[in-house]
Amino acid sequence: MEHFDHCIIGAGIVGLAIAFKISQKFPEAKILLIESNSQFGSETSSRNSEVIHAGIYYPENSLKAELCLNGREQLYQFCEDYSVPYKRIGKLIVASDVNDIAKLETIHGNAAKNNVSLKFLNEKECLKLEPNVNAKAALFSENTGIIDSHQYMATLLQLAEQQGVLYSPNTHFMDANKTDKGFDIRVKTGEGHYDFSSQYVINSAGLHAAEVAAKISNSLIPHYHLCRGHYFSYQQKSPFSHLIYPIPNANTAGLGIHATLDLAGQVRFGPDVEFIEILDYSGNEERKQHFIRAIQPYFPTLNPDKLVFNYCGIRPKLTGPNEAAADFLIQTSTQHNLEGLINLFGIESPGLTASLAIADRVIKGITPS
Repeated sequence: MEHFDHCIIGAGIVGLAIAFKISQKFPEAKILLIESNSQFGSETSSRNSEVIHAGIYYPENSLKAELCLNGREQLYQFCEDYSVPYKRIGKLIVASDVNDIAKLETIHGNAAKNNVSLKFLNEKECLKLEPNVNAKAALFSENTGIIDSHQYMATLLQLAEQQGVLYSPNTHFMDANKTDKGFDIRVKTGEGHYDFSSQYVINSAGLHAAEVAAKISNSLIPHYHLCRGHYFSYQQKSPFSHLIYPIPNANTAGLGIHATLDLAGQVRFGPDVEFIEILDYSGNEERKQHFIRAIQPYFPTLNPDKLVFNYCGIRPKLTGPNEAAADFLIQTSTQHNLEGLINLFGIESPGLTASLAIADRVIKGITPS
């Protein structure tokens, strides 16, 4: 039976970052990266806003706050080092009503606790930066950016493979059994079943992480809530030069329907929040009216006819409707008592931004202290 040092399940952004980092840290290791789809990063990783987050909203001392900040700086440096297209475009969090200005102060205070620098803008300063935006005041984040996420993933995979990582798409994880030397693992490929062993198993299966974990152990597996988000593109020249975010509603699962730009300057709005029972990317055109109502307070000259459904993404959440967002959950043997297994649960936003820092955290979990 063939033996690997590390088996990584899931080739989304985080799985690819883990493969890259482990191959750099342990250049002699034998590493297998398996992916059930035919293409890497074809689920949550390719259906998001492609934003490099600054780390503004997350609770102080949370994993999301820590790994977002650490990952953000690593990601910008990675883009520089490996010519991944990105732009540190900046974003405005806007109060479109004077009664919401106090909420900006609360956001500003939380960002300060996370060592994130924001600039407070008055109405005149907002108008100068973004003449098409209705803002009585705003917070400006200069460290928020956008990235070509596909090129980022392709670069991670290329670097990992150059270091010897074996990448196996169209490979479905069946189960794994604990042994004295690690795990005996079964997968199914287009050519049939394949059995092998691995000292470490890293479950980075994203939307399917709980399902994968249940095939390894029956303990400490959280319940997942599937949260679908629609994105609508705006079919005319961009009215903005920065990302535009409304103030998030209290106790919601997202940051509000915001305006993002891609590297070509195309504007898209989203995501909204829709909890669903099964994976379904088909989307609902009727959500357009909800989008219009959410966008018009900060973009009053919106032309609804130019708002066109683009795509849906689905986020793996650890909390349901009307519940406060949960932190990342990175389980090691300290929690589940299976030496060599690391489970990553609830890796939603800011998973892209934090990906390299998440990989560092995984390496800590497989490195003896």
